[in-house]
Amino acid sequence: MRISVRLNLPREVDSVPAVRRLLRCALSAFQVDRQDGDDLELALTEACANVVKHATGADGIEVRLDVAEDRCAIDVADNGAGFDASAVDDPGPNSERGRGLFLIKALSDNVRMQSTPRSGSLIHFEKSFALAGGAGAH
Repeated sequence: MRISVRLNLPREVDSVPAVRRLLRCALSAFQVDRQDGDDLELALTEACANVVKHATGADGIEVRLDVAEDRCAIDVADNGAGFDASAVDDPGPNSERGRGLFLIKALSDNVRMQSTPRSGSLIHFEKSFALAGGAGAH
């Protein structure tokens, strides 16, 4: 079994908890470990919050969730002005801002960012799960 969802949401703060709740429901259908679920929820929250805060000119957020028993893949895209992904530095230890991409990288796997000037940005990230019953991670 697999759950695949594509959402087109307005670029506003209220979209963030809505997509987080949908992810939580999809993960619970597969009885994903709570820590893995919490990690993905936080990564998704950060990705969507970055669009809301930084995607100049974007009118919406597109979120694609692909959840299966052993893994979850998430894409968050916008149609804003874009940014230079290579210029994003990890935050310093005393930094009050700039932790979003750093957290996404720390909490998930296979993180890829793509941004095109005037065409928007995409961040993709995944997480693999240990299967129930001790089958181990894949």
